[in-house]
Amino acid sequence: MRYLPLRDADRTAMLATVGATSIDDLFVDVPADARLAGPLEGLPLHASEMAVERHMAALAGKNLSAGSAPFFLGAGAYRHHVPASVDHLIQRGEFLTAYTPYQPEIAQGTLQVLFEFQTQVARLLGTEVANASMYDGSTACWEAIAMAGRITRRQRVVISSGLHPHYVETVRTMARFTGDSIESEAPRLEADPGDAALATRIDGETSCVVVQYPDIMGRIPDLPAIAAAAQGQGALLIVVVTEPVALGMLESPGVLGADIVVGEGQAIGVGLQFGGPYLGLFGCRSKFVRQMPGRLCGETVDAEGRRGFVLTLSTREQHIRREKATSNICTNSGLCALAFSIHMTLLGGTGLARMAALSHHRARQTAARLAEIPGVEIVNPIFFNEFAVRVPGDAREVVRELADRGILGGVSCGRLYPGHEELAQGLLVAATETTTPEDIEALGTALAEILA
Repeated sequence: MRYLPLRDADRTAMLATVGATSIDDLFVDVPADARLAGPLEGLPLHASEMAVERHMAALAGKNLSAGSAPFFLGAGAYRHHVPASVDHLIQRGEFLTAYTPYQPEIAQGTLQVLFEFQTQVARLLGTEVANASMYDGSTACWEAIAMAGRITRRQRVVISSGLHPHYVETVRTMARFTGDSIESEAPRLEADPGDAALATRIDGETSCVVVQYPDIMGRIPDLPAIAAAAQGQGALLIVVVTEPVALGMLESPGVLGADIVVGEGQAIGVGLQFGGPYLGLFGCRSKFVRQMPGRLCGETVDAEGRRGFVLTLSTREQHIRREKATSNICTNSGLCALAFSIHMTLLGGTGLARMAALSHHRARQTAARLAEIPGVEIVNPIFFNEFAVRVPGDAREVVRELADRGILGGVSCGRLYPGHEELAQGLLVAATETTTPEDIEALGTALAEILA
């Protein structure tokens, strides 16, 4: 297709059609301090290809990657070992070049992959049905809230203080366009996840209650009690899982009473990848399936009785009228879903349980080592593979000093919750099966020296 540049008259006509007086009007929702007034300072207007390659390589060399240092970062993105076979298989041509099947029944291989993925996710989350994936955990969280609003016809959303703050911000951004009332607050640096206080905030106007499991501080909320409180008021319980490996050890949220379960699938098969792309998981009770966003693949037989797969449900705007669509999601994270499914297949139920047990064991070892350091307090003694500690002073400074020593020692609560000085001493530390005893000792030794 040819590229036909627009004339000034064309641009003026298009702006008039949408009711804008200038191009700048299209960007009014972007904060003024985030907009550029001109070219970036210090960046040349042009450079040779070789010069750009050298410059970008030098910048990349400043990164301290997860595999090159003791690594204790978590807070929604976790380092687990991904077998080489996963990357090998997803790069096969029939997978790497596949796109959304607009004539789905022709793409039997793609449909079968998504059907198997759905089965694995439903079993992992403990739900009766799961869709063919979403963009990532944060947007899946919002889609679950929007779905709950369609089901209950209410717009008051109660969010646990333990939900990841980036997820909360995503929800608030989307709620600006729907009129939903979002009620959330920052967590406290203590062992109690605040389940009792959360239950008192639920009333007859509440659409849903959103709880993270384990929560941002690594604590394990009492899902059955929260489910009873929510459902007693006619509200739905939405559970968010940012570390799916935890479900190799913890009971699945669907089994514990959740109506909708969403999560981030990055930890299985996808890897960290400096922040993306990631993979959204979404499951729910079967009675809510027609309000579920995204796509659903099903199994059937053809006219000759042979096993086949079909696109069973796809209530999005590419297939139906926009006003009847349950979501504006235009595709799914298909390649990441495939990586998740391959890794999960290689693990099996036993392998996932072993990975979870080893991650938990390494985390317990890490907590025990840090507890030996004067001034360090383990905030929550019950956790899966991530826990909060309180350190003397500002944890952000501690993280920087650890990084200067070549150790990625955790995520400071001050970074996640700027402006909440009561959380400034909090440090989130995560460990997985990739954490070695040598890594733990390096962290313990360095932290003791920094705090001495």
